[in-house]
Amino acid sequence: MKIIAAIDLIDGKCVRLIQGNYKKKKIYNNNPLDVAFLLEENGISRLHLVDLDGAKIGRVVHWKILENIAKNTNLIIDFGGGIHTDDDIRTVFENGSNMATIGSISVKKPLLLKKWIKIYGGEKILLGVDVKNYNIAINGWTKLYKIPFFDFLKKKISHGIKKIFCTDIQKDGILSGPSFSLYKKIIDKFPEIEIIASGGVSNIEDLKKLEILGCHGVIIGKAIYENKIPFSELIKWNK
Repeated sequence: MKIIAAIDLIDGKCVRLIQGNYKKKKIYNNNPLDVAFLLEENGISRLHLVDLDGAKIGRVVHWKILENIAKNTNLIIDFGGGIHTDDDIRTVFENGSNMATIGSISVKKPLLLKKWIKIYGGEKILLGVDVKNYNIAINGWTKLYKIPFFDFLKKKISHGIKKIFCTDIQKDGILSGPSFSLYKKIIDKFPEIEIIASGGVSNIEDLKKLEILGCHGVIIGKAIYENKIPFSELIKWNK
């Protein structure tokens, strides 16, 4: 299981939201590159970089920050937030992202996602599915769609998706523990897919449980920034 550190961007700053609420944000650092350096220095090799401004307005905003981190570190980056057009996804890859995280488009324009999978390959697309009470949220968690969750995943997998990260919005940013039951159901139904857990991780025991469940990765944000899980305890997964 791979540890994936999250950097969420608003106004060019490193922030965390509480349960996806843009009004409940906490700024952790004014310079995302400094955070990226800190992560890399402490053995983190994977970065989940989220353009929350882009997610809200529907176009990539912080591609310069992506470029800066990609040029100055060796982090393996997936970038998401605001990827809605061919130009957006091209911009993301041209500026150093290893993977494009696709969320809203998978709901609003499924044929466009299908086209991108054919062009770039399933390994380059990370499907981000944000869930609240088994409903799918899009546009930076500002809209909920009542789409059957598992039917939705099954269709995307049939189109060539190989990697999925799933965030339980009600768990995100409050350090209350991951949604273990949700991940178990996904893994049981789709064992062939790489499942990445996201949201709620607060301690090393959470990581152990997720690994036992069979998660391929886990995205951690607030627990790292607030030293709930010291880098020294992440060494096992960082190797």
